[in-house]
Amino acid sequence: TWKSLCFSACGAARTTLTYDTLRFEYEDFPETKEPVWILGRKYSVFTEKEEILLDVTSRLWFTYRKNFPAIGGTGPTSDTGWGCMLRCGQMIFAQALVCRHLGRDWRWIKGKRQMDNYFNVLNAFIDKKDSYYSIHQIAQMGVGEGKSIGQWYGPNTVAQVLKKLATFDTWSSLAVHIAMDNTVVMEEIRRLCQSNFPCAGAAACPAVESDVLYNGYPEEAGVRDRLSLWKPLVLLIPLRLGLTEINEAYIETLKHCFMMPQSLGVIGGKPNSAHYFIGYVGEELIYLDPHTTQPAVEPNDSGCLPDESFHCQHPPCRMSIAELDPSIAVGFFCNTEEDFSDWCQQIKKLSLVRGALPMFELVERQPSHFSNPDVLNLTPDSSDADRLERFFDSEDEDFEILSL
Repeated sequence: TWKSLCFSACGAARTTLTYDTLRFEYEDFPETKEPVWILGRKYSVFTEKEEILLDVTSRLWFTYRKNFPAIGGTGPTSDTGWGCMLRCGQMIFAQALVCRHLGRDWRWIKGKRQMDNYFNVLNAFIDKKDSYYSIHQIAQMGVGEGKSIGQWYGPNTVAQVLKKLATFDTWSSLAVHIAMDNTVVMEEIRRLCQSNFPCAGAAACPAVESDVLYNGYPEEAGVRDRLSLWKPLVLLIPLRLGLTEINEAYIETLKHCFMMPQSLGVIGGKPNSAHYFIGYVGEELIYLDPHTTQPAVEPNDSGCLPDESFHCQHPPCRMSIAELDPSIAVGFFCNTEEDFSDWCQQIKKLSLVRGALPMFELVERQPSHFSNPDVLNLTPDSSDADRLERFFDSEDEDFEILSL
């Protein structure tokens, strides 16, 4: 029987839990003929259950942690109770880095020695101030945008902060685009991804075999610059699909997002109860839950980082799609220009599916009602807090409400 500590009421557990105290058994996948979709991969419960669990286990699982170095030197040493959306943001972004550096087919197997790039990815999220996407960096970047440390983020807010942090990640060299106003502008994305840029690592540069890590990455990565024609794209689309509950007209469209090979999943949930959704089966969403407090992890005496606690080794939680909070952010990763073109074609075809109402609009050029395209291109040097304020509303209430 698969067991784990958890302290949110997982839909799969069908029980009420007390924080940090209760051990319980997870409900396994239902015996159903419905396919299981996990981040663009289709599985059968009857013939591929082990493959499903291995795929889920291989995702990086970031949860509450305690006893890490104080944020900002004097701040909190645990994110329990406030960091769940920040952890979900880490998970969806970690999936982008896994696809970038390891590939979607990569799998984590307990006890098996992993390649250096795996630990380079993991080190980018470790709970210390000099890791690019650590809880420390996310929380402190939020301070610069009017968020106090310990304040709950919405999915739009964490997406914006991660975009800013990614500009410092020269090893991954990602183009991060956040599509606002329910509109994806293809021209903007091509311009962002097709500009010449320094690329270090991944497909354009061979992996650096080094035990010395700088900010989670090989020190040499920052100096091995090469030119590439397409900067790998992380596309995040914040949406609000209803007022207080999700409009059922969007459910089929949401399901199709998990079927696309470019899928990074969805972050969302209710305030103080965020989840990272990685797929669905039938009318239930499959998700990883950050609401488990684990001790912060440090490298052992040999310099290796114990990694078992970063992988969810029990069947994932499930919940009815109808219970999803309408405030979400959908993510996609396009490693090549061909990936992006294919994604665009899938979105166009999705608009023709009967009973699937589009969640966002895909257009070639920027609509005239867009006020200022520069607002969407945040950089680490951006200091115009007034222009950015609407992107960092604590409850993410600034989305245009989509309706029939």
